[in-house]
Amino acid sequence: MAIKDKVVIITGASSGIGEATAKLLASKGAKVVLGARREDKLKKIADEIKSEGGEAAYRLTDVVKPKDNEELVNAAKDAFGKVDVIFLNAGLMPNSPLSALKVDEWNSMIDINIKGVLNGIAATLPTFIEQKSGHVITTSSVAGLKSEPGVAVYGATKWAVRNLMEALRMESAQEGTNIRTATLYPAAINTELLDTITDKDTLEGATELYKQHGITPDRVANVVEFAINQPEDVNVNEFTIWPTTQM
Repeated sequence: MAIKDKVVIITGASSGIGEATAKLLASKGAKVVLGARREDKLKKIADEIKSEGGEAAYRLTDVVKPKDNEELVNAAKDAFGKVDVIFLNAGLMPNSPLSALKVDEWNSMIDINIKGVLNGIAATLPTFIEQKSGHVITTSSVAGLKSEPGVAVYGATKWAVRNLMEALRMESAQEGTNIRTATLYPAAINTELLDTITDKDTLEGATELYKQHGITPDRVANVVEFAINQPEDVNVNEFTIWPTTQM
């Protein structure tokens, strides 16, 4: 299998999609390196992976800080000697109508959802270019494919990720660096994302939607595994992940 022995960095790895992906990939023989802001949870997940016979390391990481991203990449190299894949999964979704003017929340989304992805790319790109191989995977959202009221800023950050990743794919092909990309567009996935919503009406609507349609994070992890497991000359670069019951 193509995934065995690959070194995979995962941000936003302390819960949800990141945690599920780390556990799945480790069970398939990947060596995973976990990054997030909650060190206690990272340690717990890494210990669980090791107890199942997998290989894992972790580093406290705030993706907003370029240095933290660089140190996460260095930690992967120190632990396992290389980096093959980075899954840029950290994000938050404090949705609200623009009229609510939650400007601090807008800025937090821009910092984590866009700058966090850019920082991760900047930290790994020199390595990937030098070795003429690598795989950048990101978590966008269906909000990055269509506009919805109450989701303006979150959607804008996810549209930005979509454009960024497609340009990265094209530049890699143009420059001959063989860097693969995959962008995920999940819909209602039951994670901690709703915990960041402070607007009462928005939270009520989102909670009802996710209660009715939400699926588990391992469904997304399966797609990450599929993307990584393709032959090196195949780039399957966009995946929309809907619950079957969600419109």
